[in-house]
Amino acid sequence: MQPRLFTTQQTELTSDDYYTPKWIFDALGLHFDLDVASPPHPTHVPCDRFLTQADDGLTADWHGRVWMNPPFSKPALWVERWHAHANGIALTVMSKSRWFDQLWTDSAVAALALPPTLKFDRGSIFLPTMLWAIGADNIAALHNCGHVR
Repeated sequence: MQPRLFTTQQTELTSDDYYTPKWIFDALGLHFDLDVASPPHPTHVPCDRFLTQADDGLTADWHGRVWMNPPFSKPALWVERWHAHANGIALTVMSKSRWFDQLWTDSAVAALALPPTLKFDRGSIFLPTMLWAIGADNIAALHNCGHVR
């Protein structure tokens, strides 16, 4: 495994820093080129490079397979960028929003509802969450995790 590379060090947690549980990565069995919205201290994301809030992942260059667990308070621009990038896995909250409907109705995107009791490694959220996949290898990995629409 290559060393973890951070462009800029973010030192403080924010209310949008929800660490994805390790079992999700274990179930996916994927390695990512880039985590585009990393909290300041990722522990087990199988990834080569991490962009924290200080790096502004929305404007930074994205490459390869991306992992995205965006700020849940304002996910729309993140989801739009992830969708356009078309290679990765995203974890989002369920939402009555345009971006959610856009992903849900796109036949190139697969979705998996996560257990309603999902606990993040740091922090918890009261909203249900989803995993989304785009790109053939990513969709196959999501299908291997369980029931996918």
